[in-house]
Amino acid sequence: MPELVDRFGRKHTYLRISVTDRCNLRCLYCMPEEGVTFMDQERLLSYPEIVEVVEAAAERGISKLRITGGEPLVRPDLDRLIARLSAIRGIEEIALTTNGLLLAQQAKKLKEAGLKRVNISLDTLDPVRFRFIARRGHLEKVLEGVAAAAEAGLSPIKLNCVLLKGINEDEIASFLRMSFEQPLHVRFIEYMPIGHDDAGWRNHYLPLSRVLETAKESGYELERAAEAPRGSGPSEDWRIRGGAGSFGLIHPISDHFCQNCNRLRLTADGHIKPCLYWMDELNVRPALGSKEALNALFDRAMAIKPENHEMAALLAGEAQSRAPTERRMSQIGG
Repeated sequence: MPELVDRFGRKHTYLRISVTDRCNLRCLYCMPEEGVTFMDQERLLSYPEIVEVVEAAAERGISKLRITGGEPLVRPDLDRLIARLSAIRGIEEIALTTNGLLLAQQAKKLKEAGLKRVNISLDTLDPVRFRFIARRGHLEKVLEGVAAAAEAGLSPIKLNCVLLKGINEDEIASFLRMSFEQPLHVRFIEYMPIGHDDAGWRNHYLPLSRVLETAKESGYELERAAEAPRGSGPSEDWRIRGGAGSFGLIHPISDHFCQNCNRLRLTADGHIKPCLYWMDELNVRPALGSKEALNALFDRAMAIKPENHEMAALLAGEAQSRAPTERRMSQIGG
């Protein structure tokens, strides 16, 4: 079968699969605190349907999967899905993005099912601020999840920190210190306007140049990571000289990386999204049961995938070439 190559010559080997839009947190940059309407469970792709889509994708060169949400660990029996996906010929690696609250009790069985590594959202190291940002949950549960992931052998462990101006930028130095003292990989991520172009996003957006400035102010001697952690993707990776871990910068807005994009997304309700930011979606349900129809769907995704996302234009107040998605990140899959 031909590989998945779009109009701009980008080869696609990576599929991000959302298994639910539900979450046990209400992070202020992701969804409103109250009044969230979740999908009816009947709208979610079943595990056999997800497996069918991945089997077709693997024949076209998809080799890397990431399970996302919402919070993927709130969906029952996720280890069973991972076991089935890991058995598909051509799938080389399965990763998970989670807020970590439920990870301590599931890490071992997820590893045994075939999960290789995990990204854990952690936007603050302060328990009080955690409740402000996440609006629910407890920081100690996330840290227990980090420890359980390490004990289970999920490696590398990456901590995803969305930087928010005026909220957690004063913790950059603490996260840098963590990357020096522990064999963890901290990834600073720019706040993206997915599903909400509003004053809140504009007011709290912070370019990641601030991370390198803070490192310099702290007296750290930096070096580019000679070998990036497995699965770093678009991350710009650095190490503090002599440190146990590393840190990365993921800046889709200030220095977007669309020219190297190799990913597609499958939403929890069964739509292929060629690009996270734009509205374009392709419904897989009519194609289920037919490998030919699924292949035609993937071909269509390659044909309509845009060259870039234009979020920087949005920040600058400039006109955009098409309509951005109205779905929140939790509804698409991070």
